[in-house]
Amino acid sequence: MGRRARSRRLQQQQQRRRPEDAEVGAEGGGKRSDAGWEGGYPEIVKENKLFEHYYQELKIVPEGEWDQFMEALREPLPATLRITGYKSHAKEILHCLKSKYFKELEDLEVDGQKVEVPQPLSWYPEELAWHTNLSRKILRKSPQLEKFHQFLVSETESGNISRQEAVSMIPPLLLNAHPHHKILDMCAAPGSKTTQLIEMLHADMNVPFPEGFVIANDVDNKRCYLLVHQAKRLSSPCIMVVNHDASCIPRLMIDVNGRKEVLFYDRILCDVPCSGDGTMRKNIDVWKKWTTLNSLQLHGLQLRIATRGAEQLVEGGRMVYSTCSLNPIEDEAVIASLLEKSEGALELADVSSELPGLKWMPGLTQWKVMTKDGQWFAEWDEVPHSRHTQIRPTMFPPKDPEKLQAMHLERCLRILPHHQNTGGFFVAVLVKKSSMPWNKRPPKLQGESAKPRDSVQSSPAGPTVEKAEGPSELERKLVTGIGDAEIIERTEDVENNGNKKDGVCGPPPSKKMKLFGFKEDPFVFIPEDDPLFPPIQKFYALDPSFPRMNLLTRTTEGKKRQLYMVSKELRNVLLNNSERMKVINTGIKVWCRNNSGEEFDCAFRLAQEGIYTLYPFINSRIITVSLEDVKILLTQENPFLRKLSSETYSQAKDLAKGSVVLKYEPDSTKPDTLQCPIVLCGWRGKASIRTFVPKNERLHYLRMMGLEVLAEKRKEGTALTNESAASSEPPDDEVGTDQSAEQAASPDATSIGTDSAGAALPR
Repeated sequence: MGRRARSRRLQQQQQRRRPEDAEVGAEGGGKRSDAGWEGGYPEIVKENKLFEHYYQELKIVPEGEWDQFMEALREPLPATLRITGYKSHAKEILHCLKSKYFKELEDLEVDGQKVEVPQPLSWYPEELAWHTNLSRKILRKSPQLEKFHQFLVSETESGNISRQEAVSMIPPLLLNAHPHHKILDMCAAPGSKTTQLIEMLHADMNVPFPEGFVIANDVDNKRCYLLVHQAKRLSSPCIMVVNHDASCIPRLMIDVNGRKEVLFYDRILCDVPCSGDGTMRKNIDVWKKWTTLNSLQLHGLQLRIATRGAEQLVEGGRMVYSTCSLNPIEDEAVIASLLEKSEGALELADVSSELPGLKWMPGLTQWKVMTKDGQWFAEWDEVPHSRHTQIRPTMFPPKDPEKLQAMHLERCLRILPHHQNTGGFFVAVLVKKSSMPWNKRPPKLQGESAKPRDSVQSSPAGPTVEKAEGPSELERKLVTGIGDAEIIERTEDVENNGNKKDGVCGPPPSKKMKLFGFKEDPFVFIPEDDPLFPPIQKFYALDPSFPRMNLLTRTTEGKKRQLYMVSKELRNVLLNNSERMKVINTGIKVWCRNNSGEEFDCAFRLAQEGIYTLYPFINSRIITVSLEDVKILLTQENPFLRKLSSETYSQAKDLAKGSVVLKYEPDSTKPDTLQCPIVLCGWRGKASIRTFVPKNERLHYLRMMGLEVLAEKRKEGTALTNESAASSEPPDDEVGTDQSAEQAASPDATSIGTDSAGAALPR
């Protein structure tokens, strides 16, 4: 095989994704090649006799609905979008969609097909999710829909809209998460469900640091970076992305009043890898590749992941198990086996009334197992010894009728494609009533005083990084039934022998844990006596309540160029588990170093990514601007101060050069104007002010103010067109990388920041 062929095959392997990945499409920011649609491949025949025979025999579809079921599977999946619910701009985006973009779709025909105006999903709260008969192909290819498509892509990139399949939105809703909950997403990539969970944490936008957090995990290192991209759009200090096999994800420790305790989660999302036969409408490869073998091979992994999740759930907590498969081997069989081995510790919750408007079928209580060549087995005793490696006893329903009835498998939800024009899906909601039988000491409910035996006080000198045993050791102890307190005791004993630098959370050592993919930089918390912080505190007049202990950098040597922020709960997790887990990313960027910053009063400027978290603590260098000022600042490169309103000019004229906050407050007496607050990062130059806002975020604010945004097919990307727009293009992004930071302007320049061409010219 030649080098090119080898390289091509390697790329294909790297790009192979789970079935539900298609739901992010343009979310990832990349452009799919046209070959997927019009590459000259023979059209796939949407038929599979074995598939039809299997599901007809299992009777998953109600009597008389089989033809509608198959017909729906052969139709392309409608496009769906979700408006992010926690941002204060959600209502404005909804208003913009209804009043402008949806109206333009009325009476429109594309390729002879009438475009239906998008409709809200009846079961999604507050009209924040919509669906239309427009397929992805039509959206991308049709000139009439170019403006609408560009709006979707741009708003998706800036985190205000998520293009997500309808059924994929169900598990986070049923998780019923609240801002104080500790949440684990076990198989999180590509991240659309994770973003929903982050929104739930930030239900109250007046609270910059919710008590809860989301730990999002995925086994694939490369997919973790897609997950980071998705999570970053929401700018939350309460999200951590980790890279582990979900079936043996390590048990983490946290410090509670000086004692080390095991971290148990209040909510766990267990959206496991699956065969994906519910995704046939968008992944047409499934039609020709479908066999029962995929389900038989995945069943064991799915059960191990669900079991691991149940172990880490707090007593009274809720876990949602979901697949995009219709197969009971991956669905009810996993749940039944988990319930059986839990011996009453878990039970299925009745969620029939939690999503009014959603149509679903109750879970099966009887099913059979079929091999890939069509041989059926109704119970384990019928399976010949030669098949025992392929078919396992956990794949069959319980024999005991009383035990089966007590499981209430009918409480599971199976969503069929023809009922509400969606994909196929399965969801089960589990509640933990007591500790799992193989864990001796039960976890404590949140709020109770947990007093583990033999716990050891942490060092008063400050936070230290644990030198703990590897996850395989913890796994072995958990399986053999050693209680949590003993784990804590042994962990503490090993920790006390280590001498790690305070506040540094590096990657786990190679001997303890196999590392794949990129090596991540350490997470280093800023010490209390660091001379770097007082000038920042003075320059921005930070409130005394500002949690400076939560500031971190990603370097142990040289100048600190970026400062990030996490919640205190995630800081606790980071400091106590650096050798147990591989952290890919956490924290939001709040400050960036100016290259010539020492010549100003403060070496660090504000970053737009973290401004909504930081703003409540800033008491200085805030300029209140009008709506017209915002338009000028977002459409012109370096507007002179005199171009702004007299009120804005009077606030800015006496300010020293440096970073500023530009705040727009809506006027409730003018309901026709923008009714959501806007906070922007800016730079006060010698005679001008400029903003540091990523391009897609600029476009978002301009759209909300009614300015027309048109696409131009050119290399630079999207351009603004408006009478008041300046001739120069706004910068593509804020200064983000170390290289960009070094290109910051000198004291003589009117502003700092760069676009792709380099530093802005002084005026």
